[in-house]
Amino acid sequence: MSSIPYIKVSEIMTTDVHMIDPMTPVREAMRSMREHEVSSLVIARRDERDELGLVVVSDIAKAVISKNLSPDRVDVYEIMSKPVITLDSDMDIRYAVRLLGNFGLSRALVINHDRNLVGIVTMRDMVLAFVEHEEKTVEA
Repeated sequence: MSSIPYIKVSEIMTTDVHMIDPMTPVREAMRSMREHEVSSLVIARRDERDELGLVVVSDIAKAVISKNLSPDRVDVYEIMSKPVITLDSDMDIRYAVRLLGNFGLSRALVINHDRNLVGIVTMRDMVLAFVEHEEKTVEA
């Protein structure tokens, strides 16, 4: 009988998080995404009481491109998601997958116990990590 894997979000997350200012034009955000080969950017807090935001490619597609708006005239704060779901870095990925699934989300920001941003994790990465662990367990 195989044991249920306990894989922490911190073991799967990407720590190379790219941040931009909320007043950044969408065109500049798209350039940053292309340059860093990412599909999402974290929107920086304005102050310590503010929350982080997130803009993903689908936000740009739905809110700018499909509405025929100029990416030079729309700033990311107008289309970003905020506040966003955050996951504790020690959370089991099974619960993280369930939480994101309940909200229909594909990714979440990862925070440590001090509520500092430490990474970003995607549903895809967590599912693949779970499956890989399961396959190793079956082979053993």
